[in-house]
Amino acid sequence: MGYEALLDLAKTTLITALVIVAPALLVGMCTGLFISFFQTITSLQEQTLTIVPKMLAVVTTILLLMPWILGTLRTFTAALFSNLDAYGHAG
Repeated sequence: MGYEALLDLAKTTLITALVIVAPALLVGMCTGLFISFFQTITSLQEQTLTIVPKMLAVVTTILLLMPWILGTLRTFTAALFSNLDAYGHAG
């Protein structure tokens, strides 16, 4: 396997992973900012108030986006298998 093919595979894998996890990370971050703002306004400092809503928001996001996530993974896997000969043995 040439270095170009290896770098292309690594780049495609990392971009696909980032695209898949980005929505859940953004929702978790926005939820965390909202909860922190709410805690600042109300002077509540309960730890479960921050963790539970973030977990629920992230899980809900993943469940709602599951068809899109699986479609993206299916496309990546199909491209990987169709170019399998390019990733063959080194010699």
